[in-house]
Amino acid sequence: MTAVHPTPQVTDQLDDLRADLRAANYTVDGTSALLGPLANAALHREQALPALRALEGRTEPAAHLIRLFMLGKTLTAAELSAAFPTLGIEGVLAANLVREADPGRGSDGGYEAITEIRPHGFADEQGQVDWWLASDLGEVATGGALGADHVLGAGGASLTLAQITSREPVGRVLDLGTGCGIQALHASRHAQHIVGTDISVRALEYARFNAALGGVEFDLREGSMLEPVAGEKFDLVVSNPPFVITPTSHEGDVLPQYEYRDGGRSGDDLVHDLIVNIGSVLAPGGRAQMLGNWEIRGDADWTERVNSWLDEAEAAHGPLDAWIVQRELLDPAQYAETWIRDGGTTLDRDPAAYEATYGAWLDDFASRNVSGIGFGMIVLRKPPAGQPRTLRRLEEITGTVQQPLGPVFARAFAAHDWQTGLSDEALWNERLRVAPDVTDERYFTPGNDDPNVIIIRQGGGFGRAIQSGTVLAGLVGACDGELSVGQIVSAIASLFEVDTAELAAEVLPDVRGLITDGLLEQAN
Repeated sequence: MTAVHPTPQVTDQLDDLRADLRAANYTVDGTSALLGPLANAALHREQALPALRALEGRTEPAAHLIRLFMLGKTLTAAELSAAFPTLGIEGVLAANLVREADPGRGSDGGYEAITEIRPHGFADEQGQVDWWLASDLGEVATGGALGADHVLGAGGASLTLAQITSREPVGRVLDLGTGCGIQALHASRHAQHIVGTDISVRALEYARFNAALGGVEFDLREGSMLEPVAGEKFDLVVSNPPFVITPTSHEGDVLPQYEYRDGGRSGDDLVHDLIVNIGSVLAPGGRAQMLGNWEIRGDADWTERVNSWLDEAEAAHGPLDAWIVQRELLDPAQYAETWIRDGGTTLDRDPAAYEATYGAWLDDFASRNVSGIGFGMIVLRKPPAGQPRTLRRLEEITGTVQQPLGPVFARAFAAHDWQTGLSDEALWNERLRVAPDVTDERYFTPGNDDPNVIIIRQGGGFGRAIQSGTVLAGLVGACDGELSVGQIVSAIASLFEVDTAELAAEVLPDVRGLITDGLLEQAN
């Protein structure tokens, strides 16, 4: 029988809990300053020793809270009282955050954490936000593999999704696969109504607690994928779905499945189904921003498979603008190693289980001729009623990007819409300027006056590097908002003694691309 792990409870003393956490400066900045950069970095790698050393002899409330909730250490009654002077020990127990430590598990008594509570902070257009996220205790605290019903906190994928999501004011938001509720919390800053769904009852309990602790309200519903919201429409859908491609069994043995990441489907079927059906819940003009991965089979290009999914989506629910960025590509062995370790199974802890699971993963991929697995960001948009699709962009960007990308996606869609509706004649009369983060790099062979290579480089966002010819570089360099595109092209045509119309036909498509990518902007 699977053990039932307790979850935190919403009580009428949450104001006291918030007050104690704030008074202790138990925030991202506060804990980072207390631990220092070395211990912080190690803790992100799930190494506790540097943090324990950094806290030696420290008796302030934040030190007690880090030991309790992040490192899984036992506190004495005096230490727990010092950490929660307002809430008190009885209040912490009532909220199901701690319990009396069991001496039979090697403890000398005192109190141990039932749940993990970590600070979560960020800044947006409305200012700085300091929240706390409750989730199940991680490996650092428990020293063992995760349970099948583990509820994850702010993992790397969750933080990435929060950063790539556009934050324009919207009416209704769906957080599909809400988990502990982190995406719903972020959405509460710019949405009027938020629905969070999850197949895990425990995850919904955590999301309910985190909403209450954050002072916001969610409409939380149990169910799989889009079933709980069938027939409804949303202006924004965000989802970090359980996309991990995990074999369900091997030679009669059931392999570990984790609710927070494993969808229980074959291959990449879950992401396929989500992309195909997401249009059914998008309002006209509504957008979906998700993470996902996809299998690459044989020697096919990754775009072939994903393009076929988008074709299915349009056939099922109408036109759908799409922008998908592949950020990472792993071979089957790398993928298996990553996710076996994520679940807490390691070669040193359990060699037999590790090797069996590793083999099962490789066999599963081989059964479908999988040569690679791509991971990336998915942005889909339902055009306004009656309008066609105008964007389908699938690209690979594996280099460093500058987060947050949410504003970058928002500006790019706006720029795309603007220049798509603009005739070449109208573009000819527009005045553009170079974005502030753009630089021009030129490479010369020693002794030559003319550059061999010109690169127009974007400093922020996706950090695009556009290899350019002399003409396009000259045009970009002249875009200062004073002259129109037509005036600049005409001047360059005269300088190089070429036909103006032919030059315009050559460079205007490039200008449109630079506008969409944010390297050129409207001057007014």
